[in-house]
Amino acid sequence: MEREPKIIAFLCNWCSYAGADLAGIGRIQYPSNIRVVRIPCTGRINPLLIISALRHGADSVLTSG
Repeated sequence: MEREPKIIAFLCNWCSYAGADLAGIGRIQYPSNIRVVRIPCTGRINPLLIISALRHGADSVLTSG
């Protein structure tokens, strides 16, 4: 059995997170291996946050703004 990769998604509060929230309202499902983290702005994300996510077991990191 294949292991699904763990994906951490840092989503901008004003742009991308609104889309993810709308998908939830519309009952559109996304894969369970994606963990969403809402952040104030992707333009101000600290690169150490991405490195920390990878160090703690994330297979990949998505930032979307």
